[in-house]
Amino acid sequence: MTYKPLPDYLTIQPSKIDGLGLFTLVDIDKGVNLGMSHIIDAPTLDTIRTPLGGFVNHSDTPNLKKVLDHRKYYLYTIVDIPMGSELTLKYEWYEVEGDDYEYERRDPTVIR
Repeated sequence: MTYKPLPDYLTIQPSKIDGLGLFTLVDIDKGVNLGMSHIIDAPTLDTIRTPLGGFVNHSDTPNLKKVLDHRKYYLYTIVDIPMGSELTLKYEWYEVEGDDYEYERRDPTVIR
């Protein structure tokens, strides 16, 4: 088995949002599971990012959402995403600098 930190159709590139971002090399339909972005360590309840989750930038108009399934978060597309687009989430676990939105602190082990 060969380790692959990202699916073949995703890449890391410089982002206009911040630093590096995650971009698609193909068109991706709404509702696609892109893979696991975070895992909750059972003994400590720490949330650990995977390479997939480590490069997704914040947006107030995201094209992805996180879905919790048995202590693992998966990224799903919430719109059709054209080739070359940056993949984004609306950050919920901490405040984004310059963002006036009040974020609710959430226990990542609780399914909502």
